[in-house]
Amino acid sequence: MKAGRKRRAPTIARRGMVATSEPLAVRAGVEILRRGGHAVDAAIATNAMLGLVEPMSCGLGGDVFAIVWDAKRRELAGLNGSGRAPAAMTRTVFAARGLDRIPLHGPLTWTVPGCVDGWFALHERFGRLPLADLLEPTIARAETGFPVASVIAQSWAKRRDLLAKDPGAAATFLVDGRAPAEGEIARNPDLARSLRSIAEGGPDAFYRGEIAERIVACSNAVGGLLKADDLAAHTSTWVDPVSVDYRGHTVWELPPSTQGISALQMLRILEGFDLGALPRWSPELLHLLIEAKKLAFEDRARFYADPSFADVPVRELLSERRAASHRGRIGSHALRELEPEDPRMRTGDTVYLTVVDEERNAVSLIQSLFNPFGSGVVPVGAGFAMQNRGNLFHLDPKHPNTLEPGKRPFHTIIPAFVTQDGEPVFCFGVMGGDMQPQGHVQILVNLLDFGMDAQAAGDEPRFRHSGSSTPTGHRMTNGGIVRLEPDAPEETIEGLRSRGHQVDVGQPGEDGFGGYQGIWIDGASGSLYGGTESRKDGCALGF
Repeated sequence: MKAGRKRRAPTIARRGMVATSEPLAVRAGVEILRRGGHAVDAAIATNAMLGLVEPMSCGLGGDVFAIVWDAKRRELAGLNGSGRAPAAMTRTVFAARGLDRIPLHGPLTWTVPGCVDGWFALHERFGRLPLADLLEPTIARAETGFPVASVIAQSWAKRRDLLAKDPGAAATFLVDGRAPAEGEIARNPDLARSLRSIAEGGPDAFYRGEIAERIVACSNAVGGLLKADDLAAHTSTWVDPVSVDYRGHTVWELPPSTQGISALQMLRILEGFDLGALPRWSPELLHLLIEAKKLAFEDRARFYADPSFADVPVRELLSERRAASHRGRIGSHALRELEPEDPRMRTGDTVYLTVVDEERNAVSLIQSLFNPFGSGVVPVGAGFAMQNRGNLFHLDPKHPNTLEPGKRPFHTIIPAFVTQDGEPVFCFGVMGGDMQPQGHVQILVNLLDFGMDAQAAGDEPRFRHSGSSTPTGHRMTNGGIVRLEPDAPEETIEGLRSRGHQVDVGQPGEDGFGGYQGIWIDGASGSLYGGTESRKDGCALGF
């Protein structure tokens, strides 16, 4: 592959590799691989450590999704490890409070955390080492302490006021009323206790035991809706990943309740344009990418929901007929307002990790609390924040994503995978709420249209289009805003503006340009090429 405008070379290894947003978490996963663990074992160990060292982004109080390549069976498996709305979480509850939107923070945003059950579902199917062994490195670090990384420290400090409002959050994540500074040693003995309980008692420790009791006691104390029966009833769901072909490769995402198929819809639209013939970062190229995003996101706003409660027309949305119709709506000027047609006639905080082992089992895994520190509420003594995924329900009873008890909300977090001729070639993801599908597409365009390697594809400057219609009720009426990183050429900025786009230029890290990690599996050499996000603290490491 060609180099591109890269800042550093990809990490290259032969036997196994881990890539994620914090070095201590990478190390935890690599050590599991060295001990003969399956890629899933290493992914769980990595994810557990991330919940300690990057607690604003993920943890036991959140959800998890994964795509796993099973080298023995030569097939992909998908896991939806997201939780559902409590039985008492009804539209009537919010109407009685005079609310037409679900709040962003607080206990009314809680859905059942699916992370722990997701770990056990993955481990039962693929794991080799005892799950207690996978959690032990994090337990030890939580007790002895870890140095806070640079980007993580900045994010932590920005949420000081949110954490100070909740006694459990303040006790767990603040030191003398402030966030820990870069390089400061932070500890979380409560999280160590929770993880040890899970290691000894399995998922029941979380959903029926001591941890469940702490969660329910907190819910009752702060006016929440989550009850013991909601936790006890939780299950993860194995799903079939869905795909489209793009430039001789097959790109895989998870189906709704995630937004994964919006990335596939964008690729379907873009397949009809010769992007590689356009100059990289030309206004012509970015205009096509932005317009494809707007069109896919209108479908996302109208149709994406929990398929157990709504008829989501996945096949029709991914059809060539649909893609051709969307292509026909792309002109020389920016689309400002779109009315979605029936095909049958904001910033989140997340962690992404990927692992490939010596046998070439591969995991693409993403885990999140949604917003930084989720709901901002920490059950006393638990060591983790509860997510705020319930904020992503719609309160319109006619919308497919409307709030209903026992329903999964529309979900932003999406792992991705690429195969070629039935062989695994790339496992990757991009963190960051609405940025994720447009980030997936930008990475793939860099790789497959412009021939960049796994590191250069992530180091390239990105755009983020904001303001599209959403599955929670917002409607785009002004075309939204295109945010560019400072590296963007002036002629690109002016070229987009001349096409009717509103353009802002942001500073790195300020406008949510994502958090990419990826591992390219080179079939010819047998080597692994790791790419890691230059905008985060992490790394790719192999052996």
